[in-house]
Amino acid sequence: MRVHVVSDVHGRADALAVAADGADALICLGDLLLFLDYADHSRGIFADLFGPDQAREYIDLRTAKRFDEAHALSARLFARQGNPATIFENAIKEQYAELFDALPEPAYLTYGNVDVPRMWGEHLKPGHTVLDGGVTELDGWTFGFVGGGLHSVYRTPNEMSEEEFRAKLEAVGAVDVLCTHIPPAVPELLYDTVARRLERGSAALLEVIKRTQPRYALFGHVHQPLVRRTRIGITECLNVGHFRATGAPHVLQW
Repeated sequence: MRVHVVSDVHGRADALAVAADGADALICLGDLLLFLDYADHSRGIFADLFGPDQAREYIDLRTAKRFDEAHALSARLFARQGNPATIFENAIKEQYAELFDALPEPAYLTYGNVDVPRMWGEHLKPGHTVLDGGVTELDGWTFGFVGGGLHSVYRTPNEMSEEEFRAKLEAVGAVDVLCTHIPPAVPELLYDTVARRLERGSAALLEVIKRTQPRYALFGHVHQPLVRRTRIGITECLNVGHFRATGAPHVLQW
């Protein structure tokens, strides 16, 4: 069995279309949408709506951790556009339509912290299976999926408390491969060497890995991690890579 795994797609519909080439199935660990591109301020939903100069200002405020000012800037820009909710949802829907059209079948998906779960349904193909607190079996191995991120200063769309995240992990139980969007709370897995900050990982996920010892714990979220992989007991913890940057899936074969 050969499975390709991607995470943090962030708008790369071109690479997503061929991500399953040579594989029996594709696994996607979320963050399909591109709201902001820190490397290219002209790309992403924010820049499409308000232009690259406003995107650059917004990114600069967030980078400087001036989050209240960034939120106020966003609110002002949306207020000038009429109905902010409608404008934002239309932009998200347009990007999702392109991404799900490109997404191969069969594919097993869970949500990232920047995804909007309620908007996935209308775009799914028959061969797309969405799992969040659920389990599937592939050629004798069990795969558990828990999506979303934890509450943070960035106020991304799909964040939750550690308790909510823990409940989904408990619903999954012991599996061969535990698939999440965010990493366990291990500092070297959480530090982004380019952004120069620690992202938030899950203490509950770390506890579950120690207790149930899956073969693999797969995740994304941290785009340029200090350490891409580590071992906790017999479990190989692995960041599958920033798919927007690499365009290349991680290969899991057994």
